[in-house]
Amino acid sequence: MLALKLALVPGFLAALTLAGRVWGPSVAGWLAGLPVVAGPIVLLLALERGTAFAVHVSVASIAAIAASEAFNFAYAWTCRANCWWVALLVGLVAWAVVAVLLTHLPLSLAWSGAVACVAVAVSQAGLPRVEGVMPAARVPFADLALRMLAGTLLTLAVTTLSASMGPAWSGVLSVFPLLGSVLAVSAQRAHGAPFVALLMRGMVIGRASFAAFFLVAASTLPTLGVLPAFACGAVVSVLVQGATKRLVEMSHKPRAPLAALD
Repeated sequence: MLALKLALVPGFLAALTLAGRVWGPSVAGWLAGLPVVAGPIVLLLALERGTAFAVHVSVASIAAIAASEAFNFAYAWTCRANCWWVALLVGLVAWAVVAVLLTHLPLSLAWSGAVACVAVAVSQAGLPRVEGVMPAARVPFADLALRMLAGTLLTLAVTTLSASMGPAWSGVLSVFPLLGSVLAVSAQRAHGAPFVALLMRGMVIGRASFAAFFLVAASTLPTLGVLPAFACGAVVSVLVQGATKRLVEMSHKPRAPLAALD
């Protein structure tokens, strides 16, 4: 299990970096929506603490989309006029405020789904817009290595904390913006605020596959058990991800000759 923690996030960060280089930030952000971090974390919690606990964590994970979107929203706007560490600090404060509020909500699919939908709608309407196409960009090896190291350390911290908390906080922490924070900081430092904005907009589209995974898991865990339920969730998540591909293509079609923020 420790090997999975140490390999999963750094490996996926490397894959997202390659995707951003080949296809641009929108695709990298879209792929980051897959539950490749939260899914294994909740699976480990399910194996350790039982099916009932896993159901509650899965429901809380859907609501926690709102906290991740709060981070993205705050970071994307702050980085337009500030350096990366200021944007990161503001983003983490926004995440923490929403996370605390979420732990006081009822743990039900209806509440969680409503909160997630509102958060995604707000981000879709309010994130900074980019006109034109941001070119795919090269990432130096040293920067990639730094991303992977940061991802490893954050994964260890989050999984350690979530394993010792109740279902609400475990669900919220499992959706801590591990990928979002590392990708946002490195993207801003290397390519600037417009690249970050497109990255975040891709993440909004990717939330559908994330929510589908935990919706299926929460609904089927009591009857199917842990491994079959998570397998079904993974299949549905991939299908939903494929269904949203067209939205990503539309999100970065050229609309103006220059890549500039509104």
